[in-house]
Amino acid sequence: MNNTTIDYADFAEYDRRLSRIERHLVAAFLGGLLVGLVGMLISGRGPAWVGQVYEPYAYLALALAVGVTASGFGWALLTTFLAAVSTLVAAMGASAFRGDLAFDVIGGSAAGLNWMLALLVGLGLLAYVTHRDDAWGDLAAGAVGAALIADVVDRATPGFIDSEQSFWPLPALLIGLLSVVVVLVLRRNARARLRALALAAVFAGLFATGLAAFVAGWIPFAV
Repeated sequence: MNNTTIDYADFAEYDRRLSRIERHLVAAFLGGLLVGLVGMLISGRGPAWVGQVYEPYAYLALALAVGVTASGFGWALLTTFLAAVSTLVAAMGASAFRGDLAFDVIGGSAAGLNWMLALLVGLGLLAYVTHRDDAWGDLAAGAVGAALIADVVDRATPGFIDSEQSFWPLPALLIGLLSVVVVLVLRRNARARLRALALAAVFAGLFATGLAAFVAGWIPFAV
């Protein structure tokens, strides 16, 4: 008979990995509930810039945190989607408690809601890809920074699609600075950080140019 040796350390490591995944799922769900609930509770209260900073950037920060701490690409997809949906459910619940039940409490419209959900999941997946130490990781980090900076440009520039007069200058400068910090944190060495920042600047510049062309009517797309 052949004698087989069971390495119980492998089983223990597998069990610990499953436990981490379970805790991550629960944390993503509870984090989404908390962020959505707080967002609705502070909506319309206090200075206007508080709500402008919280939505959508608190939701985006949650997606980034969930994605970057995921155990795999599939888990990043699942947990980010779970966090986004729980955020929506909590926001709707808080809105209903205040007497205003609506499906567009996040994003401002049905299309805006769909876009926000897609953006949250996409950012979560990009955040996970930044684990890579190659050019793909730099590209993902640059795309994350570009998405944040492009949103700031859109909201801070008069005449753009989501422009808000009160968003400039303090909220815009704050979020812009934090966007750069996020890119730096997602990379692990100076060279990778420089590449990611350069990519973020290029992507954000292309987006701003395209958006300006669209607003000016040079790109004949209907919305």
